[in-house]
Amino acid sequence: MSAPVRPFPRRRWPYLLLAYGGIGLGAIGIVLPGLPTTPFLLLAAWAASRGSDRLYRWLHGNRYFGPPLRSWEEQRAVPARAKAVAVTLLALSWLFLLHRSEGWLVPLLAGVFFCGVAAFLLTRPNPR
Repeated sequence: MSAPVRPFPRRRWPYLLLAYGGIGLGAIGIVLPGLPTTPFLLLAAWAASRGSDRLYRWLHGNRYFGPPLRSWEEQRAVPARAKAVAVTLLALSWLFLLHRSEGWLVPLLAGVFFCGVAAFLLTRPNPR
């Protein structure tokens, strides 16, 4: 675990709100199959490192949230299930956008972006 960077007290609140929001969405993602957990936990850990030492330590020590966070920080690894869900949701989002869009520019740009995100995820190793 890297040492958290702490801003001035007044600037902590946006980080805390972002951290708790990420924790909430990550918790929902544990039980809801279509919502990925890992990206929200990574966001929460980053925000907690700037907003609260105690929250940062709690996240890393948590039975459910700790393992994927440690896998990312130590190995830059993403679980295979998280990769599969993320790539599937990217593809479904692109198909929906393609169906609802009247032009070709937005689906093209979104497709290029989504392919870049998918390529990044798929090239990450699986946790040991």
